[in-house]
Amino acid sequence: MRIIFMGTPEFAVPTLDALVAAGHDVVAAYSQPPRPGGRRGRELVPSPVQRRAEAHGIPVRSPVSFREDGAVEAFAALGADVAVVAAYGLILPQAVLDAPRLGCLNVHGSLLPRWRGAAPIQRAIMAGDAETGVGIMQMERGLDTGPVRLEGRTRCAGKTTGELTEELAAMGAALMVRVLADPDAFPPVPQPEEGVTYAAKIAKEEARIDFARPAIEVDRLIDALNPAPGAFLEHGGERIKVLRADIEDGRGAPGEVLDDRLLIACGEDAIRPFRVKRAGRGEMGVEDLLRGFPVAAGTRL
Repeated sequence: MRIIFMGTPEFAVPTLDALVAAGHDVVAAYSQPPRPGGRRGRELVPSPVQRRAEAHGIPVRSPVSFREDGAVEAFAALGADVAVVAAYGLILPQAVLDAPRLGCLNVHGSLLPRWRGAAPIQRAIMAGDAETGVGIMQMERGLDTGPVRLEGRTRCAGKTTGELTEELAAMGAALMVRVLADPDAFPPVPQPEEGVTYAAKIAKEEARIDFARPAIEVDRLIDALNPAPGAFLEHGGERIKVLRADIEDGRGAPGEVLDDRLLIACGEDAIRPFRVKRAGRGEMGVEDLLRGFPVAAGTRL
């Protein structure tokens, strides 16, 4: 097929690769404009999709908005059979949704209608969902309200957002290739009216660990915010990101350190971090942290 690809982060890259590998003609890739980054934020860094598209020799377009003069017309002029969208980051007007012959197909990282919105993978982990998945959705104007052509499922338990994102990205890429190989075999099925939830963007204040919460909720938060932005605690004027932790028995005031190996009391039970990160340093085991940054039993975090 003649395809326009639309995506920005690493999550979208496997789908782009799969389309190319399947022999489709990807005539253009749309991605968010390069953002300040690199050393001290002085360089403009292209998105993962832009870098991969350029490696494939695919021309890249980066409109700030489809309200720009001529943006919709330029999109329609590509004469695509379908637009494939994966975490693109811009709202698509109806004229864009209608331009390709088969419309726009989205790779969405949840089992719709649960977790419509910006952060479905993180919210599924934070809520303690037993399973999640990825769906190929026919896009319409509503927020992730379109009918679903095909979906895959996987368990959430014990997985971080980074791990689950990688798994769902690969799964979504394979499902998209299946749908495009025979669209008539996967007719769009309307989403159920019941069970709708919304995955709001992760707010900065959510990353601070609230030890008054039960340990199971703290552990889910840690997994959900790994690798970014990272759940954190503060001690000695320094912010420590907790990347992985175990739940253990333990009683004390919320935030109280219960032993010399950083067992921390929560509102119910306790957590023991085992992978952490100090500001400006790489990820490390908690033993390495405590050798240079001791946290005595009885400390309140």
